Amino acid sequence: MNKSLVLSWLAAIIATLGSLYFSEVLNFIPCTLCWYQRIFMYPLAIILGIAFYRNDQGIFRYTLPLSIIGMIISGYHIALQKIPYLQQFEMCKSGVPCSKDYLNWLGFITIPMMAFTAFTIITICLVILARNNRKN
Repeated sequence: MNKSLVLSWLAAIIATLGSLYFSEVLNFIPCTLCWYQRIFMYPLAIILGIAFYRNDQGIFRYTLPLSIIGMIISGYHIALQKIPYLQQFEMCKSGVPCSKDYLNWLGFITIPMMAFTAFTIITICLVILARNNRKN
């Protein structure tokens, strides 16, 4: 069993279930950037689960780009929420603005921050998996 693969899959599952909890149970309406982050996270939960089941050590080739792009989107979303100057470049023109904080725990833990953390964990695990794969 590869610990990096398991940890990346668990991070993707937790992030997916967390986003569904926020939207379906707490009724937080996702903004445009939240939808983009979901587009990159949800397939990771499925693909990494299949890779874990099949013990596919080469899955990083397909999942690492999804994780890195999701991390970039999440990072931009965090910056948009925390740096008032950037709000003039906000993409969300209809519905919920991307700069809106539904929650702000301890002054810095927001929904995009949690997504960024999950994407970062997944990315690090996949890089470790890639390095281990190259050694073998």
